Amino acid sequence: MNNLNRRQWLASFAAAAAAAGLPCGVLARQQGGRPAGAGQQKLPLEDYLPKSMLHVRETKVGRARFPAIDFHTHLSWTPRDGQKPRHNTTPARALEVMDRRNVRVMVNLTGGYGPALEENMRYWQRAHPNRFVVFTEPWLSRFHEPNYPRFQAEQIEHASRVGARGIKVLKSLGLGLRESGGSGALVRVDDKRFDPMWEAAGAAGLPVAIHTSDPEAFFHPTDRYNERYEELSAHPDWSFHGRDFPSNRELHEARNRVVARHPRTHFVFLHVGNAEDLGWVSEWLDRYPNTSVEIGARIGELGRQPRASRRFFDRYQDRILFGTDAVPGGHETPQQIFGDELYEIYYRFLETEDEYFDYAPAPKPPQGRWRIYGLGLPENILRKVYWENAARLLKIEGVPRGAGRRPGRGRRP
Repeated sequence: MNNLNRRQWLASFAAAAAAAGLPCGVLARQQGGRPAGAGQQKLPLEDYLPKSMLHVRETKVGRARFPAIDFHTHLSWTPRDGQKPRHNTTPARALEVMDRRNVRVMVNLTGGYGPALEENMRYWQRAHPNRFVVFTEPWLSRFHEPNYPRFQAEQIEHASRVGARGIKVLKSLGLGLRESGGSGALVRVDDKRFDPMWEAAGAAGLPVAIHTSDPEAFFHPTDRYNERYEELSAHPDWSFHGRDFPSNRELHEARNRVVARHPRTHFVFLHVGNAEDLGWVSEWLDRYPNTSVEIGARIGELGRQPRASRRFFDRYQDRILFGTDAVPGGHETPQQIFGDELYEIYYRFLETEDEYFDYAPAPKPPQGRWRIYGLGLPENILRKVYWENAARLLKIEGVPRGAGRRPGRGRRP
């Protein structure tokens, strides 16, 4: 309403009130307005929980259309000394959810190193060889020791011998690991001291699942223009703005140089690599045939650009892996809480054309104030994303029988 119309509106209330013998504020309240000049307390942003007035289809997808491999989970954490791991759940509890949601295999990316890796292999993979897969990790706390490059390559060779099925590289490489015992400059992703490790992975046929950088907003000031203001305000240590951190682009370019130097090694870019820029990710996939992407914790990004995402899935259907980044008990990050609700949201995103729904099982969107749209992928692509692409990398033989369910029917609220 422009100023002239607003003045006319207020004047009409005054005239009507005078004719009716009523105070202006009373008539305004009777007609749904509010008294001119009346104060109104501002609602804190954290208390703002709007309910959508859209009446759109809601499809409940309880089971994946085809048996699924969740390529990105964290069933355990490993301490710096590589000794006893901390299990985030038990196999029995994990299997209950997996069986209900048609998840045939879960990949525990954070299987650790040293004795912790051996324990994770025993507890998860050897006890349930057809249901759990364990990856190893570089032993970064020993990076400053003499002869680390050779040591780390030998650790990869050992991990392969004991049955680990891949390597997980955290974003610590590029954003956390430092020279001089931890007080110096950040170690670059393409530091050549890691070349023996990448080569050992390729020689052993182990895929490298690599997390590089973070959402672009994490590299910008946490101010009123940042679309992840609430998330960064709640977790200020997640910000990589300023100080001596490299930019988002510099991190990905360094990672790409590693990929180019090691064509025999297959790299899986976790979190789609850079989900806010699918055009750039497409350039990577076109340039480097030894790469794939995984979608964990990024349906919030993919789902708000559904047409671009659908084209991306169509074009790279043989190189996209299903994953959730699930963490049992990970309550600080609702988009990663392992459980029934998390899988239902992923299946709804991939399998239906539902519109404007939550990307995480939380009352408030945890990553940004938006909702997502389903892709409605056809069965031939779903089969690849859920199972075939990951099975090929992990050398899982055989194809599980049957589909998870018949297509669900949506309802209108």
